Amino acid sequence: MTGSVKGKAVHFDDRFLHVELEDGRIISTPMLWYTDLQSATMRELKNCVFICHGTGIEWPDLDYHLSIESMLAFHSERQAA
Repeated sequence: MTGSVKGKAVHFDDRFLHVELEDGRIISTPMLWYTDLQSATMRELKNCVFICHGTGIEWPDLDYHLSIESMLAFHSERQAA
């Protein structure tokens, strides 16, 4: 990946982490993939910011960082297994 996948918005529901990309796509991945986020409160989950020019997400209250590209790569790895 080239590092050009940039986030625009983050949303949650009871099962998925949804990231809307600048190009209009939406990535949805199961919350089960993110152990550190599963135990967080909704307040902690909503307190996130984009970092690294929009290519990553940080949850300061949780000291947790997630690369948007890793969301796509992790999905590909799971399909290949």
